[in-house]
Order: sequence, then C-alpha cells, then structure tokens
Amino acid sequence: MIGWIVTLLVVAAIAALLGFGRISGAALTGAKVLIFVVLILFLLMLFGLITLI
Repeated sequence: MIGWIVTLLVVAAIAALLGFGRISGAALTGAKVLIFVVLILFLLMLFGLITLI
C-alpha cells in the first residue's frame, strides 16, 4: 500500500507540473485516502485489535 501512495504522489506531482490540475487532484485525493487507511490499520495493529499474519 505504501508503494501505491508513493506512485500516486509521483503521478500527482508530474501531472501538476504538466498543468493537468484535475488529474493531479484525483491522484492526490487517492493518496490521501490510502494514507488514512494505512494510518487506521497501523493504529489498530498497534493497540492489538487486529493482527495481520
């Protein structure tokens, strides 16, 4: 999932440099959503509510 976040951030940066604002915004929104999901999963694992084995 971290790889997807980095990929979306790179796509957003390149699209912004080339002037594609909507594509950049969509990629950035996707990255924000994935960051939120990763953060929630990390906190759940930290407090021992879920385990990923």
